[in-house]
Amino acid sequence: MNRREYLGSMAALGIISATPSLAIVQSQSIMKRIIPSTGEKLPVVGVGTWQTFDVDESDRERIPLKTVLQQLIKQDGSVIDSSPMYGRSERVVGDLSTELGINNKLFMATKVWTSGREAGIRQMNTSMSLMKRDKMDLMQIHNLVDWQTHYKTLRQWKDEGKIRYIGITHYVDSAHDQVERIIKNNPIDFIQINYSIVNRHAETGVLNTAQERGVATIINQPFGGGGLFGKVRGKDVPQWAKEFGCESWGCFFLKYLLANPAVTCVIPGTSKLQHMIDNLSAGVGGLPSDQQRQQMIALIDG
Repeated sequence: MNRREYLGSMAALGIISATPSLAIVQSQSIMKRIIPSTGEKLPVVGVGTWQTFDVDESDRERIPLKTVLQQLIKQDGSVIDSSPMYGRSERVVGDLSTELGINNKLFMATKVWTSGREAGIRQMNTSMSLMKRDKMDLMQIHNLVDWQTHYKTLRQWKDEGKIRYIGITHYVDSAHDQVERIIKNNPIDFIQINYSIVNRHAETGVLNTAQERGVATIINQPFGGGGLFGKVRGKDVPQWAKEFGCESWGCFFLKYLLANPAVTCVIPGTSKLQHMIDNLSAGVGGLPSDQQRQQMIALIDG
């Protein structure tokens, strides 16, 4: 069954609705961007697992997440981001991706979130075991916790082939200056930072520095922690946004970010197939121009 047949059958069964976003996702594969340190291409929309994948073993909890992962792969996406901080998420990602036979198709990212060299090594080995991986695509130092200690380990692990890429992360504006200093003085493949249409602090420095230094960027909190949807509740997506393929507010918010050439990938979290389709539609078709981005800001700020 190809992607179009799969989505059509899901709509026919009532598992997802036959929305314009579905038609957009059916039309073509998601765009990809270069990871500067290697030239590898990465799909621009992935999925985060904070809260959404922290579930029990029941079918009621896990089957919807399976459909999310299936949709990610069927649209030629691959990026999934987790952390030991996210409860059972790493185990759920490992279990479901293995059951679906797609573990080796995912670009898996997780994090080290502890202090001390040996504690970090134990935690990272546990994460790799839970996610069913002998080699992790991207290991990140979560919120810069004891970053200098873990950075040494990650350099060694990369040399040994245990991980492919090294990253650092944070989720607040006040950490952006430190992230900038680190990537100016250390070889780093990825940063993961907060950025949204209502929180544009990253545009003032850290994203530009990452682009100049050849560092890939993953964006967390692309929906402003979820508050963005409250600002537009009951409102229709403007007609002019359809010029660059927006049929949903989720797509609207993500396309604003992806129109910034310094952004490599966005990772909105979701446990719902319809939301995954909307998110993926942001990576298909056109992107807003600089003028249109200003129009988007004016609309949301207003």
